[in-house]
Amino acid sequence: MLKYLLNKIGYAFLTLFGVVTVIFFLFNVLPGDPARMMLDQNENSEQLAIVKKKYGFDKPISTQYFYYLNDLSPISFHSTNSEDYTFLSEGKYNAVSLISIGNNEVVLKSPYLRESFQKSGKKVSDVIGNTLPNTFLLALFAIVIAIAIGILLGIISALYKDTWIDRIIALLSTLGMSIPSFFSAILFAWFFGFLLHEYTGLNMTGSLYEVDDFGEGSYIQWRNILLPAIVLGIRPLGVVIQLMRNSLLETLGQDYIRTARAKGLSEFQIIRKHAVKNSLNPVVTAISGWFASMLAGAVFVEYIFGWNGLGKEIVEALNNLDLPVIMGSVIVIATTFVVINILVDLVYAYLDPKIRIS
Repeated sequence: MLKYLLNKIGYAFLTLFGVVTVIFFLFNVLPGDPARMMLDQNENSEQLAIVKKKYGFDKPISTQYFYYLNDLSPISFHSTNSEDYTFLSEGKYNAVSLISIGNNEVVLKSPYLRESFQKSGKKVSDVIGNTLPNTFLLALFAIVIAIAIGILLGIISALYKDTWIDRIIALLSTLGMSIPSFFSAILFAWFFGFLLHEYTGLNMTGSLYEVDDFGEGSYIQWRNILLPAIVLGIRPLGVVIQLMRNSLLETLGQDYIRTARAKGLSEFQIIRKHAVKNSLNPVVTAISGWFASMLAGAVFVEYIFGWNGLGKEIVEALNNLDLPVIMGSVIVIATTFVVINILVDLVYAYLDPKIRIS
């Protein structure tokens, strides 16, 4: 099991290294000077020179790439010269020195995602840390909605196979998987948040926290999560319905189900105690992947509904060419994908030794 885990960690490291490399060179070949982006319209030649030296923009692209890897690495090399980019300045790194080698130090630190161009030098890690919990909460609500409704409709569809009920559910699930999230977000916001606002009480836009009318503080507005969670959960809902239907039909054809019927168990008992439980494996497999993809898929949903999550932050960063925020967000999402996949693989390996052997 340990060897299996080490192999997975090795593949994860190579995957993240590839993501970081692609992201760095992709955004560093864009036209425009990063130093000018930071200073906006207030730059002069002296300010540009200071910013370029401070952030290493005056170095060759290969050196800048090394600087970026050094910033992200938990074990990194840093200069004792205050003129160098890698100098351990206060507030830049939270580092613990491991060993000194000449004019350099090897330190242990948390990954440094640099500073935002547009938020007055605010750390990218702080920007992501303020928005990522909202995205996780939205994804969690969406996946719960998809699981609860999807399993129920999948069971109904299987029990009424080849009837008009089965066809209607199949049509709805196909539409759910086919309609882009940004289109369904606009449609739901307009219909439920605007046309039917008087009856639903739902708003077209809004986030988890809202400021009261007197500006004395913020409060949680749970109803604002309902529409974006439903929209974000529509596509996995369609997948869960189809997987649950097909898996349950296959399970109901097994010999032990026929044995249970022969013993006199009612159909409800067979479904509840035996068939449903043994039909959930493919659903669990799909859900584990969908939860990770929701972090990336929430981009347009959050922006349309005004939900203050990581997706909305990415769109705003793209509009403002805030490259460190964009790059840091992509790396965080990629890391989340990799971690979730490793955890899922470990669970499968624990349950099925044949996977470890293969």
